[in-house]
Amino acid sequence: MKLQLAIDDLTLEQAIQLVEEVHDYIDIIECGTPFIFEYGMHSVREMKKRFPNKEILADLKIMDAGYYEAEEALKAGADYITVLGVTDNLTVKGAVDACNAYGKQCVIDMICIPDLPTRIAKMEELGAHFVSVHVGVDQQTLGRKPIDDLKIMKACVKTASISVAGGINEHTLPDYIALQPEVLIIGSGITHSKNPVESAKAVYTAIKG
Repeated sequence: MKLQLAIDDLTLEQAIQLVEEVHDYIDIIECGTPFIFEYGMHSVREMKKRFPNKEILADLKIMDAGYYEAEEALKAGADYITVLGVTDNLTVKGAVDACNAYGKQCVIDMICIPDLPTRIAKMEELGAHFVSVHVGVDQQTLGRKPIDDLKIMKACVKTASISVAGGINEHTLPDYIALQPEVLIIGSGITHSKNPVESAKAVYTAIKG
């Protein structure tokens, strides 16, 4: 199981400093969507240059021009890119094809998918490398948790790997570890922790144990 650190609402300087501090306790650095809005592909290049031994995910949430938009991040050094599962199948196929061409991985973000089993089956048919449980910030305010979707996903996934995100922290962690997704994604639970290093270490130790 890998730990993915989601960086969304930090400055580039803050993000670099944070990653330097928690470097030993993370596997994947996620350049989150707001972070990419602010800094573009420069954020991906900078993270790859400074932390070449870490994998980089560009959370593009692609909705159109799958091959082209995926390739922009892959050329910048991303190891993973994200596509929204609600988009057209041709867009997904384009992004998957780009990732295959570069030897990288395409993650399908399943936010707002009403019928997970049916859509997951189609994503696997199109060659998706990952499907990702994602309960968004707005949904979290209504009390929705990703654990329920993760249970459904674990029951129906056949070929893809699974990642999960949505307000996970060191206190809710055991329930997620028990379901054994390939990647656990944590953002504010580390980035806004009073002690980010201790929080990252606690999570990393738990998932690697």
